[in-house]
Amino acid sequence: MMSAGGRTSALVAITITALLWGTTGTAATFAPDAGPLAIGAAALGVGGILQALVDLPALRRDRGRLGAHRGLISIGAVAVAVYPLAFYSSMHLAGVAIGTVVSLASAPLAAGVLERFVDGIRLSRWWMLSAAIGIVGSALLCVSKASGPAGDAEATVLGVGLGLVAGASYAAYSWAAARLMANGVSRGASMGSVFGAGGVLLMPVLVLTGGALLETPQSLAVSAYMALVPMLIGYLLFGYGLARVPASTATTITLLEPAVAALLAVTVVGERLTALGWIGLALIGLVLVTLAAAPRRTTTL
Repeated sequence: MMSAGGRTSALVAITITALLWGTTGTAATFAPDAGPLAIGAAALGVGGILQALVDLPALRRDRGRLGAHRGLISIGAVAVAVYPLAFYSSMHLAGVAIGTVVSLASAPLAAGVLERFVDGIRLSRWWMLSAAIGIVGSALLCVSKASGPAGDAEATVLGVGLGLVAGASYAAYSWAAARLMANGVSRGASMGSVFGAGGVLLMPVLVLTGGALLETPQSLAVSAYMALVPMLIGYLLFGYGLARVPASTATTITLLEPAVAALLAVTVVGERLTALGWIGLALIGLVLVTLAAAPRRTTTL
């Protein structure tokens, strides 16, 4: 059984990850000439390959176990490739706050469905309460949008749809990595294989769309920041946490990301939130308090 200190350190690591991830939408606005596909492919494509390089010793040690779980790695890699393309496109169409909120608010539901119906895990009442609070808070953020870069209703609806795709893919790769770890693959090999393979899948997209990232020093700096800080460092921390808490808990904690993204969207990008939006931010903060107080009680059917 994991010690209280081990669980706390995992929660802290995933919280820091969420804070870093929350900066990505705002950072992308500093490369306006680069499209969302280029930003997404550079961020997670380059970041994923760098993660695989960092985890190369673990990948070599666990190559036998990895070979026995090619299906899980494939599922995770495809989800890694889909996630940034859908996520950054969602923010481009619906705005930083809305795109991030929808993507992250839908992830705990998808993760819970996977754990409940694929793994046979009965989700605790604490998790359901945390997810419900977070989803209500995220919904209030969506409703609160008064203005932003995408005022067109059609674009916003499409952005919300892509956000749902991003949330499902995020939950899928989190679940795949967690399953690999549960099957005896080390944390480094699990994250390195899933993100490395996903990064390779994103390379053709980067080649086709990434020219604008090289046109100015600012765009190049943005892509370097995205790949190295939120992606590489963020996912190293996320992998540490994911090895110690269930995927559903990890994805619920990362509901902090839309709160950070919304605050940055208001203070930096110039988007606006109504009173409902600020209430939503407070509710998302409450998710962290609820999870921190929750006893670890997850049972298998």
